[in-house]
Amino acid sequence: MRRRTRIPAPPLPQRDGVDPVRVRLPVDGSWASVGEYLVERLSGAGPGVVRAMLDAGRVVGTDGRAVAPDAPYEPGMFVWFHRELPAEVPVPFPLEVVHRDAHIVVADKPHFLATTPRGTHVTQTVLARLRTELGIPSLSAAHRLDRLTAGLVLFTVRPEERGAYQTLFADRLVRKEYEAIAPYDASLALPRTVRSRILKERGIPAAREIEGKPNAVTRVELAEHRAALGRYRLVPETGQTHQLRVHLSALGIPILGDPLYPEVTAPVPPGDFRRPLQLLARRLEFTDPVTGAEHTFVSGRTLAAWHSPEQWAGQEP
Repeated sequence: MRRRTRIPAPPLPQRDGVDPVRVRLPVDGSWASVGEYLVERLSGAGPGVVRAMLDAGRVVGTDGRAVAPDAPYEPGMFVWFHRELPAEVPVPFPLEVVHRDAHIVVADKPHFLATTPRGTHVTQTVLARLRTELGIPSLSAAHRLDRLTAGLVLFTVRPEERGAYQTLFADRLVRKEYEAIAPYDASLALPRTVRSRILKERGIPAAREIEGKPNAVTRVELAEHRAALGRYRLVPETGQTHQLRVHLSALGIPILGDPLYPEVTAPVPPGDFRRPLQLLARRLEFTDPVTGAEHTFVSGRTLAAWHSPEQWAGQEP
């Protein structure tokens, strides 16, 4: 049985709520030096960037000391560094905390704010902002919402308890309820449970339905309608990527403001916050695996299209 490698604690503190990058040197490497390997491994950073980091002493080992560019290659060695953060347009909407205790934090996130650092969204994420604003560097996400979706997200305070909360989602022990604004179709029989097989391929923005055993199940209900718009209550039993967006699009009622469904449109320019996806994670219910408490959390946000239908009705999603 292969033994699991123990990962040392980071020798560098977080910066702007973002953890340092950790790199482990391959155990079967044949590079002459640590610098030679890092220059090759991180070639995407740009010419001279990695070398400059090494020369400036910004790459450190487990002991927190700078790693010399010509330090001999050591198989299995860990090194850490802070990457240069991209310039990000601030998301100009408040991030609300609806619950905080010794074990969890529940945030009510706005549209356009990513849950965790990824790609070009690093500091403008719920995790980075909460770590900084609440002073909890150990905070971690128990699950994620799409950047374009607003609503409730659960975070854990203690690293040793994170797995227990993640298991709630993996085992479908969290009841989640969403709200969406989409076109109203009087001929569509609702409520109904939609079942399909969804495939999300790496590098392709939109997911798609394919033949096969269903892996995505959503209960769809019409809460009310107003002129050409409907307000829908969505209760997912599974958590496939873009599941709710795919299912409503397949029903012929794509969610307003969706740049991917039913068709992929031109990317929204950074800083354009005029037309948010009209999807909200409204409710979370679960039994706390650590304290045993019964939790029910409700988002205080509203969806803009429902309150200003004249600006949305009849427009393409």
